[in-house]
Amino acid sequence: MTAPAERDGALAVVVFSHGYGSSMEAYGPLTDYWAAHGFAVVQPNHTHDADPRGWRLRVDEVRRVLDQFCLVEAALTLTIDRDRIAVAGHSFGGQTAGNLLGLQVGDSETDLSDPRVKAGVLLATAGRGSDLTPYAAEHYPFMNPRFDHMRTPALVVAGDNDNSPLSTRGPEWMTDPYHLSPGPKSLLTVPGGEHSLGGIPGYDARETTDESPERLDLVRRVTLAYLQHALGIDDTAWKSADVESK
Repeated sequence: MTAPAERDGALAVVVFSHGYGSSMEAYGPLTDYWAAHGFAVVQPNHTHDADPRGWRLRVDEVRRVLDQFCLVEAALTLTIDRDRIAVAGHSFGGQTAGNLLGLQVGDSETDLSDPRVKAGVLLATAGRGSDLTPYAAEHYPFMNPRFDHMRTPALVVAGDNDNSPLSTRGPEWMTDPYHLSPGPKSLLTVPGGEHSLGGIPGYDARETTDESPERLDLVRRVTLAYLQHALGIDDTAWKSADVESK
């Protein structure tokens, strides 16, 4: 849990879901930035990624955070604005966050969206399951999102050099959450960005292959601007953001 040292009233909150096999200890370059600009950030630790039902357990864990904000308030001595709640996630964590926005997995018709969540940020999030490689389809069958019911507003962030070994389509695969979902969506394409988008998991993280202060700064600034815009805090920076929107 991370929050600004100086607080003025109730804080908007972002619940952040980490990538497959990562932990709540990662993503400081992003979550610390949001906290420094006025957000409370909560990072659950997902420990069931190897379980075939791990994708659903992740959703339950995020929902448990939403159910128990009183514990966050007590731990950090603050007040959360329950009308300003967002979810965010990177990679597999983007799918987790997407579930709270209306994303469905495989053939399931179960609606896991949560009306308490007003917006989302999906970072380097997998596209449709029909474009998985044979290996990925066999070993990661739960990485099979459908976006036709993902109606909650969201910002999708994708690197134009994110050539995932899980997909046969290349970097455009990561833009599916934007192109295939209804409702208000925006797309930030990060020039030269690979899967770690310049270093959002942390510069010392093993998975950071494209360390770039410039790309990291772009992702931090635009995601902050979007969160401020989508949660009705401040529109100033978002109005000048170079993104595609629908």
